[in-house]
Amino acid sequence: MAIVGRPNVGKSTLFNQIGKKRVSIVEDMPGVTRDRIYLDAEWLNHEFTMIDTGGIQIETDDRMLTAIRHQAQLAIEEADVILFIVDGKTGLTSADEEVGGILRNTRKPVVLTVNKVDSAKAMDEIYEFYNLGLGEPIPISASNALNLGDLLDKVVESLPKEHESDGEIDQIRVAVIGRPNVGKSSLVNALIGQERVIVSDIPGTTRDAIDTHFSKEGTNFVLIDTAGMRRKAKIDLPVERYSVIRSLRSVDRSDVVLIVIDAVDGVTEQDKKIAGYAHEAGKGIVIIVNKWDLVEKDSKTSLRFTETIRNELGFMQYAPVLFTSALTKQRIHRVIELIKFAAEQHAMRISTSVLNQVISDATAINPPPSENGRRLKIYFTTQADVKPPTFIFFVNDPEIMHFSYLRFLENRLRESFGFEGTPLKLVVRGRKEEDD
Repeated sequence: MAIVGRPNVGKSTLFNQIGKKRVSIVEDMPGVTRDRIYLDAEWLNHEFTMIDTGGIQIETDDRMLTAIRHQAQLAIEEADVILFIVDGKTGLTSADEEVGGILRNTRKPVVLTVNKVDSAKAMDEIYEFYNLGLGEPIPISASNALNLGDLLDKVVESLPKEHESDGEIDQIRVAVIGRPNVGKSSLVNALIGQERVIVSDIPGTTRDAIDTHFSKEGTNFVLIDTAGMRRKAKIDLPVERYSVIRSLRSVDRSDVVLIVIDAVDGVTEQDKKIAGYAHEAGKGIVIIVNKWDLVEKDSKTSLRFTETIRNELGFMQYAPVLFTSALTKQRIHRVIELIKFAAEQHAMRISTSVLNQVISDATAINPPPSENGRRLKIYFTTQADVKPPTFIFFVNDPEIMHFSYLRFLENRLRESFGFEGTPLKLVVRGRKEEDD
């Protein structure tokens, strides 16, 4: 279901009410919702996907508004049902009539919705919208959640039965993060082979986080293209603040994170902060160095750049590094391979017997540290969880487990099992905790 209409009629407010989440940016200025936003919703045991779009403005020379209109048209092409929102307070406008003309030509079910109808007097004003030739208008108030049930009944009634969801599909959720204007949207478009998000040379063009569902080589993916994260000092508008929060939330709900770095700028302080958040969140990670086509190279350029990344992101030695160009499609095919690889490593589980044998061999090579004449003893190790792989070490005294020795044990685990592309979580517990 695509939610469309001219700017500032309440599309994002309705989208958020139905989804019960603050997913779309809601701000009292036209043009805030720039890209298509996807969200799964349910009504009376019927599941469907909503697409929020930027407002359609038919006649405009503004580059961004033209791109918004194009994105709305793409959403209309993807949708099975179109929810056309008009403003009950403003009344029927020429822009509504032009949008209505576009929708009549789609030959798809259109649910005409009159928003901002929150009084009996306002009800008298909806009849003029019959002139759009799109059937009976449904009056609602998105901000007050009035009459949404009747609206959703009509939406569900219009959905094709074969498109109803028949269950959760195994999929890898991938967040694409990085500073503004490093080429995240271009990378997403290159990966899926079609224009999916607005690509512009204006920094910060992608303000919203967008989910793209696609399949390649028998694997289902959900690709989340996030708003570029700016330094806090540069986040002035409420819109920008929402975008940063949404970018971090996108990391939280992902399995694998693509950290996109600009090959020309190199690793910046902001890149370190972005990478640090993904690392602390325990996500599978692949580092993408984009715009590699703009770098003058010799036989050791990539080796030097990788070494710089390892030095700057010392906490992330495990993450594979790939040099790409979204513009020329250089090595784009390898991105999917590394996503799948990182996801597998992120979900890897080791049997308890094999795990304890590796730890036993490690302690034989490098005996545990001692403190005040008391030596650390590791009684037992178990893997408690995956995504990220989490290991619990039961010991005689957690205070004796030095950070350096825990890092040694992590290195041994990586040498033995790989775990490339994923952080590891190591937990140390005393014997009493084991008994409890």
